[in-house]
Amino acid sequence: MVNIRSLDPSASPLDYYGAELRRLREGAGLNQVQLGAIVFCTASLVGQIETAKKVPTREFSERIDAALMTGGFFTRLVGLVLRSQLPSWFQEYAEMEAKAAYISTYQCQLVYGLLQTPEYARAVLSIDYTDRLDEMLAGRLERQRILQRDHPPVLWVVLDEAVLYREVGGREVMRAQLAHLLSFASEPWVQLQMLPFKVGEHAGVVGTFTLLRFDKDPDLFYSESYDSGHMTANPQVIRERSVGYSRLQAAALSVEESTELIARVMEERYGHGAVA
Repeated sequence: MVNIRSLDPSASPLDYYGAELRRLREGAGLNQVQLGAIVFCTASLVGQIETAKKVPTREFSERIDAALMTGGFFTRLVGLVLRSQLPSWFQEYAEMEAKAAYISTYQCQLVYGLLQTPEYARAVLSIDYTDRLDEMLAGRLERQRILQRDHPPVLWVVLDEAVLYREVGGREVMRAQLAHLLSFASEPWVQLQMLPFKVGEHAGVVGTFTLLRFDKDPDLFYSESYDSGHMTANPQVIRERSVGYSRLQAAALSVEESTELIARVMEERYGHGAVA
């Protein structure tokens, strides 16, 4: 039976997407079965998206735009829908991250979200979001699209060496993740440095943090705890953390040495001949 649950389009981006999909589908004189056949999916999936029970993918949105001749409307809207699936306390940061011209981050536990493979991200997110894992993963992968722009932000990442040894998702997932990090060596806008164990105490011992710089707006400092994020444009905080980040960069291995370390750990710890 076709689900005709009423939606309040103003309730959320997902509800708005569903309501517009139904309105435009009906305006085209198509039922859910017919539209599903055109975009190569089931009528059930169309119905679930129209009733905001399932989050649409970017591929689905592109096919809908082609089928209904909506001029890219759903392809543009899906980005907002996917970002809305991120934790509410994180959404403000994600919006600012997408606008930044320069991102500097130190990560002491995990690979930075913009550089995670889908399998690695799924393993990380599965810890706390088992009931919404697909939606959360889609939101994280949507964040990464900023690196695919014609003019992406400059991204400078300092990773603690511990990140390479913390086995997230199993050996195969880790091997693929480290290979993914190595793939950025040829990207001029992405610079990756490893902070080795031998450094000892350092300017990042307080934990992970990120600095965002913009073309016209004030810089922002961001850090987070277990279930909340803290963002500030306080000039003194920006000054102190910027100096701290420069000290981290100076203490870390060079970009070339970092690449060598990642490749070595990938083979020695996660290579097919490595001892478990």
